[in-house]
Amino acid sequence: MIAEAGLAALWLAAALALLQLVMGAVALTPGRAEAGAVVRPVAIVQGLLTLAAFLLLIWLFVISDMSVKLVASHSNSAKPLLYKVAGTWGNHEGSMLLWVTILGVAGAAVAIFERRTSERMMIATLAAQAAIGLGFFAFLLFSSNPFERLIPAAADGQGLNPLLQDPGLAFHPPTLYLGYVGLSVAFSFAVGALVTREVNAAFARAMRPWVLAAWIFLTLGITAGSYWAYYELGWGGWWFWDPVENASLMPWLAATALLHSVTVLATRDSLRAWTVMLAVVAFSMSMVGTFLVRSGILTSVHAFAVDPERGSFILALLAIYIGGALALFGLRIATVKEGTQFDPVSREGALVANNLLLSAILGIVFVGTLYPLFAEAVSGEKLSVGPPYFNSAAGPITLVLVALMAAGPLMRWRRDQFAIVIRRLALPIFATALVLLLVVIFAPGIGIFPLLGLVLAIGVGAGSMAPLWGRNLRRTPLFTWGMVTAHLGIAVALAGMACESAFTKEALAAVRIGETREVGPFKVRLDAVEPIAGPNWTALEATLVATRGSSTVVMKPQARMFPNPPTETNESAISTRWNGQLYTVLGKQDEDGRWQLRLWWKPFVTLIWLGGGMIALGGLLSLLGRVRRERRYHDRIAYA
Repeated sequence: MIAEAGLAALWLAAALALLQLVMGAVALTPGRAEAGAVVRPVAIVQGLLTLAAFLLLIWLFVISDMSVKLVASHSNSAKPLLYKVAGTWGNHEGSMLLWVTILGVAGAAVAIFERRTSERMMIATLAAQAAIGLGFFAFLLFSSNPFERLIPAAADGQGLNPLLQDPGLAFHPPTLYLGYVGLSVAFSFAVGALVTREVNAAFARAMRPWVLAAWIFLTLGITAGSYWAYYELGWGGWWFWDPVENASLMPWLAATALLHSVTVLATRDSLRAWTVMLAVVAFSMSMVGTFLVRSGILTSVHAFAVDPERGSFILALLAIYIGGALALFGLRIATVKEGTQFDPVSREGALVANNLLLSAILGIVFVGTLYPLFAEAVSGEKLSVGPPYFNSAAGPITLVLVALMAAGPLMRWRRDQFAIVIRRLALPIFATALVLLLVVIFAPGIGIFPLLGLVLAIGVGAGSMAPLWGRNLRRTPLFTWGMVTAHLGIAVALAGMACESAFTKEALAAVRIGETREVGPFKVRLDAVEPIAGPNWTALEATLVATRGSSTVVMKPQARMFPNPPTETNESAISTRWNGQLYTVLGKQDEDGRWQLRLWWKPFVTLIWLGGGMIALGGLLSLLGRVRRERRYHDRIAYA
């Protein structure tokens, strides 16, 4: 009865979403404001019911109920408990239920905590959130029912894709979905503001924490996903420009632009129409990502669905939501006042330039990701758009964007003077020039992009500290620390990317037991290859002894075989040092009895993920700082 209880909870939640939408629409009509009294309670109960349905699905996976089709198709009784739980969302139906659950819980959180806008706008926002939820409830109940029974029950399940049997599955999808749903809340706020004609600074202050939270989770999800793919796929790369990787990058780019824009609107009452448009674009990108992953039009280790009908359903939802929002924007844009003016040379001007550059990069990634699909649909010709396109098209713009980051925090609000800004940039410019000189002298053979990336990283790192110059650090606001940490994190990540690109050493070797190969500063000896058994797999495990000077480390890469479903995978072995990682992969044995080894030495590659963590930490500090400032403000009003 657990599956039936979960399905009943899902139906009740869908019914409440419909009620929330209807009562919200009624409350917005003249003379019917009293109908809005039920909207908040209904949103809260809806969130609790979706959460209950999701927890029941997790329990079905934990107890390995093979009478449920989803469990039988994506789990088996031999799986470790972690992968039974994480396997709940390691498939199409479960991942969509996770999406809807976060959507419902987010709506409930808005209903409980949000008090910064007028009640009329809040009702419109919750009605918009219910409209989004209603479409996804329909998708689950009519196209992707996670509680469907299997008659007769299976003796055991088919198991989870071995590439997903990793702790990363427990972290990566939930953080991305929290980011996607945070953008849905920003979208609902934008719709609510347009409906009630309240596009102003108060609307931006209400929306900003949700945008910031979404941006934090997207940053964490992308960073974790990058490292997961790096060590799991065994290709030695940290970003592959896979279409599904791009599907998470596009919302992050839009959310980054929206975050800066909403900050200008909240603090300076500028960029009103642009902020609303970016909220629509950001949610549109999360919907596009959902379509790509679940439509069946992509072949990827990340993609879940292979049913084009489901893709058509999501495409229809995208057209309804985004088309409707754009139509509303077109109808109401004339009512959105221009807001406060500012000079081009100002912090607002730098943030506008930041938005335009981010939008250009988003456009490049969007075209590169979707054009091959469009071309194949029209002409039947299969095209491939890979790293050369993305690196050459987006790389220069990204470097300009990074250079602008060093200048933006040094500019004054509203109006500044170019000559004075240049004087403030003296230290970052000097640091950049010094590093450029050192790199040209000591590493003259690196490419132009790694060179520029490395020197700009130093300049941005110096410039990111500028907001702390001359301040009493104990009294510096927490959100200022957050901005500094996030910008410094970008510099750190950029330095890691540049070093990995410029200085990586690779060795592809065929060796017998006892033979040694060199890669970078290491000598790697193959000592043994032995069979081992895991909880639900068997493997051939190599014993590698890596020596660097007097330091020695033993590494054990594996070639694993999974019976359910039958799959072979490579499990890399990585040794992390302060200045980089030694990355090893065991291949197959050839006819001469030699074992194939892939070896990489990647200097400072860990800075990429350290920087990603710093960016997310900066966002968290900013969020906590903003929340604390608003709480103090409301406390002062209460005691006045």
